[in-house]
Amino acid sequence: MKKILFSCFVLLASFSFANAQQVKDANENLASAIKNSENPKKAQKASTWMDLGKAYIDVHDAYLDKITVGMNLQTLALILKDKQVLAQGQEEINGNVYNYMTYQYKTLYFNNNGALVAVRLKNDQDVLQKAAEAYFKAYDIDKNAKHSFFSPSKTKDIAKALEALSKTFNNDAYNYYQLADYKKSGIAFEWANKVIDREPVNKIDTSAIYNVAFLATSVKDNERAKAFLKRCYELGYYSKDGEIFPKLAEVDPDNAKQYLEEGFTKFPQSQAILIGLINYYITKSESTDRLFELLDQAKKNEPNNASLYYVEGNIHAKLGQVEKAIAAYDACAKINPEYEYGYIGKGVLFYNKALELQDKAQNEMDDAKYRQLNEEFEKVLMTAVEPFEKAFNVAKDIEVKKNIAQYLKNIYFRFRDQEASYMEKYKMYDEFEKNGK
Repeated sequence: MKKILFSCFVLLASFSFANAQQVKDANENLASAIKNSENPKKAQKASTWMDLGKAYIDVHDAYLDKITVGMNLQTLALILKDKQVLAQGQEEINGNVYNYMTYQYKTLYFNNNGALVAVRLKNDQDVLQKAAEAYFKAYDIDKNAKHSFFSPSKTKDIAKALEALSKTFNNDAYNYYQLADYKKSGIAFEWANKVIDREPVNKIDTSAIYNVAFLATSVKDNERAKAFLKRCYELGYYSKDGEIFPKLAEVDPDNAKQYLEEGFTKFPQSQAILIGLINYYITKSESTDRLFELLDQAKKNEPNNASLYYVEGNIHAKLGQVEKAIAAYDACAKINPEYEYGYIGKGVLFYNKALELQDKAQNEMDDAKYRQLNEEFEKVLMTAVEPFEKAFNVAKDIEVKKNIAQYLKNIYFRFRDQEASYMEKYKMYDEFEKNGK
C-alpha cells in the first residue's frame, strides 16, 4: 500500500508540474516579448507589439487554463484531470455560500448545482491592461507605416484582437463581481469598452459603461458613477425602464429635477423614476401639481395605456389621497381588465391601510378603542381580497402571481379559524407561493 500511495503522490506531483510548466512557459515567452519591445529596432514594428499583447494574454490564459464560468463539474473534471486539488471546502461571499476547490494557480467556486460561478486567480497582474496598451501601440505604428503587397496593414488583425480582448475583460468583470470585488469588476468593465471605443474598432459597449456606473454607485464613488452615467445618458442608453435617470438624480442632485422629469416623460411607468419625482417634490416643498401635469400629458398621448392610470394611483397613494388612488386604480382596470397592476395597486393600498390600523390597535391602551380599531383593521384587510384575487386570476407571470399569493396567504391566515374555506384558501395560496402551482 505504501508503494501505491507513493506512486499516486508522484503522479499528482508530475501533473502539477505540467501545469506549472505551462505557466512558466507563458511567463518566459512574455519576458522574451518584453525584451523585443525594448529593442530600438524591433520596437518600430507593429508585429513586435502585437506579439507582446498576445504574450500578456497567454499569461492570463495559462493561469485560467481554458476554464469558463458556467462549466459543470463533469466538464471541469476532464479539463483538470491532471491537476492536483490542494484544498476544498465552503466559503461565504456576499451572503452566498459556495463550494470551492483550490488548485496550484486558482480557486474555483461552485453553486449547489455544481456549476462554476467564479474563479479566483493567484496571478493578480494587470496583464490584460498591458495587452491592450501593446495593441494600441501596434496600431499607432501600423497606421503611420507604409504598406505594400509584401508588407500589408495589420489593422484588421489588431481590431480582431482588441474585440476578443474586450470579451475577456467582460468575462473577468463578471467574475470579479461574483467574488464581490466590485472595484476590480468596475475597472474590468471600463476596459471592456475602452479597448474598442477607439480606432481601429470604433464600437461602444454601452452595457459595460453602465455596469461601471452601477458598480461605482454600489461603492459610493459618486464622481465616478456620475461620469459614467452621464456617458450613458449622452449615448442615449437609459437601461431597463430608464434606470439611468433616478441614478443620475441621486449622484447629481443639482440637476435631479431635470433628469427625473425627462425620465418620467420617456418612462412614465417606471416606479424608480416616479418615487424619485415624488420624493423630490416633497423634500423640496414644491407643488406636486407638476407630477400630474406630466402624467396628463402622457395620458393624452396614450389614452388607452392602462399603466398610466396605475402610475396615477400610485402617486395619489404615496401622497395619502386614498379616494383618488382608488379611482385611478379602478380606471386602470376598466381600460384593460387583463392588466393585473390596477388590481394589485388597489389591493396593496387596502393591505397597507390595514397594517396601519393594526399598528394603531396594538399601541392603543383603551380596550374599547382597541376593539374598534381591530374590527376596522379586519374589515379593511378583507377588502383587499377581491382586487388581489382578480389580479391573481389575470396575471400571467409566475413570479407576479407568487407575490400576489403571498398577500392572499397572509390575509387568509388571519381569518383561517373563522371559516373552513379560509383555511383552504390559505393552504392553496401558501402552496402556490412556494411551488408556483
